[in-house]
Amino acid sequence: MALKLRRVIAVSLALSAVSFGVAGCGRAEAGTLQGGRLTLPVNGGSATVDTASLAVTARAADGTRMVLSEAVAGGLGAPGPVTRTAGGARWSYPDKGLSVTASSEGGRLRIRMRAERDQKVSWPVTGTDRAVSDVQLPRGEGLDIPVRDAFWNSGPGGLAGSSVDIGADLALPLWGYAMGGGSSSAARHGVSYVVATDIGTSLGFASRGGALRATAAHEFSGGEGTREYEVSFALTDGDPVAPAVDYRSYLAERGELGSLREKIRKNPANGRLLGAFHAYVWGEARTAAGVERLRKLGVDRMWLGYDAGPDPMDAGAVKAAKRAGYLVGPYDSFANGQDPKTADSPTSAWPGTVYPDFCVKKADGTAESGFGGRGCYMSSQAFEQAEPSKHYLAERTREMTANGANSYFLDVDATGEVFRDHGAGHEMTKADDRKNRLARMGRLAKGFVLGSESAQPWANGVLAFDHGSGTPVADGLWKLERDKGTWGGYYPQDAPKNFFKPVALPDDLATAMYDPKYRVPLYETALHGSLVNVERWELSYDKLPAQKTNRALLAMLYNTPLNFVLDGPSLTKNGKELASLQRYFAPLHKAAGTERMTSFRWLTGDRSVQRSVFGDGVLTVTANFGHTAYHGLPGGCVDARLKGDAKPRRLCPAEVNTPAS
Repeated sequence: MALKLRRVIAVSLALSAVSFGVAGCGRAEAGTLQGGRLTLPVNGGSATVDTASLAVTARAADGTRMVLSEAVAGGLGAPGPVTRTAGGARWSYPDKGLSVTASSEGGRLRIRMRAERDQKVSWPVTGTDRAVSDVQLPRGEGLDIPVRDAFWNSGPGGLAGSSVDIGADLALPLWGYAMGGGSSSAARHGVSYVVATDIGTSLGFASRGGALRATAAHEFSGGEGTREYEVSFALTDGDPVAPAVDYRSYLAERGELGSLREKIRKNPANGRLLGAFHAYVWGEARTAAGVERLRKLGVDRMWLGYDAGPDPMDAGAVKAAKRAGYLVGPYDSFANGQDPKTADSPTSAWPGTVYPDFCVKKADGTAESGFGGRGCYMSSQAFEQAEPSKHYLAERTREMTANGANSYFLDVDATGEVFRDHGAGHEMTKADDRKNRLARMGRLAKGFVLGSESAQPWANGVLAFDHGSGTPVADGLWKLERDKGTWGGYYPQDAPKNFFKPVALPDDLATAMYDPKYRVPLYETALHGSLVNVERWELSYDKLPAQKTNRALLAMLYNTPLNFVLDGPSLTKNGKELASLQRYFAPLHKAAGTERMTSFRWLTGDRSVQRSVFGDGVLTVTANFGHTAYHGLPGGCVDARLKGDAKPRRLCPAEVNTPAS
């Protein structure tokens, strides 16, 4: 009897420990299923999924064990049988109407869920491993935050207790953690989370035991077209930009990584972005004489933009700009509509009954309120359906560029702010809205050097530049900008104070956005060499005087242009400063603007000295944000060395930040 029992146990164990081949790193590798625990190979080790709860753990090649996610918050009910697949396994949670597939693909653990009915699932639950040291978050350019940092765990940081829309509020659909080590060097291990289904997914932060945790939540909705949810997990080396390195590879593997070099080949005018600073122009600065003043200062590359008001750049000014080697183009938007009789901007006035017929409609039939509560948001589906016969967008573009402009800035289209439209005859999901915007940007990019606002990575293939993804916007910024007494309003017309009036950021806001010890180039690591990334247009270089030195150092370190606003008086006051900074930046960007960022690291324990590398050593930049010298590099200065340079090129922004008398 005892012998028979032992044989039964042995057979049961054999049946519960099933080995099978999976596709990992381009070849078949062994995976195992034992007692409801699915283990799959990933780059750098293996990952194990508990099929009963969706808890995920990992074991690195050196034996280190890590918690990648706790169980699904709220539970899932009993799982159904686990079935073997070519690359992993699949199973279901009947009580929730959820089916799950887990596989090893491209060296990552890929988990996909599909829901039979509308519901919300909070998962993965991350940052709970005791060894976690830092969280990486692509808010704007990017942040690396020690998880026990008091500022970010409290009210002033504005992170703990908050939730962000991954598809709209983050510059990249990812986050990551570093485990072990400290801020003085790269941690030994880490994890990257990439959300392919960013629409309908949010990321919430909580402080538990004085440490930041992040939990994703996905809304499964048939009407919104979000019944599927996908997250990929990758083991990393814990480097502060490791999640972005992983994401760049993820995009490249799928053929979704654009190339600025290829965009220049197709449209040589895109090459004028290399070495160029950006500026919106007003008053004299948008005239031929103003352009000539810039040229005489020695500025050899610029992108000049102007609003669509009653006094745009005329053909003579545009011709002068193009002759100087500059790019020049209008600000436009296809997203807002108002009654053409009372519209407060030409970009919101459309012919005939486009307004209100093309307004995005909510489920209750009311229009989706437009910019600042004015008019409505316009349906991209309605425009796409009408365009073959009515040519509303093509006509708008022709009107806006009749002066000969060679660039175009299309506001909003590349951001994550997309809409579901219930309007009869032009219904669309948010995914449809994104697809429509991508299509019309693609048409524009064939004839113009195209830019948009805060470009999401799904638009990196069509855009040559963006304004906004370089800024880690904290919530307090919007409150400050609404305070017109402090920030400035849209007047006078030839030099609006909201652009030109200097502002002092409150300390908490300055820390959240510009403290270099928290800043890391996640966006540049992922997309440098694909498009040119610039800060928000209302945050010109001169708008925030206290941050000028740090912003200049960050721009040189990340190989990204500075953004300005210019009129006649500012050309007189700050023109020489702009020219000095642009002359330093131009050769660096011309050499490395089409290269990938291959390395970023901190050189000191306090993170005050940072170094970046582009390409195969094409450019190496060292920035000292501190107050004491580092190996001869003074505080507040940056050294850049191009391949072949006998010595580094030095810039100390404070020395050129003194306005002319």
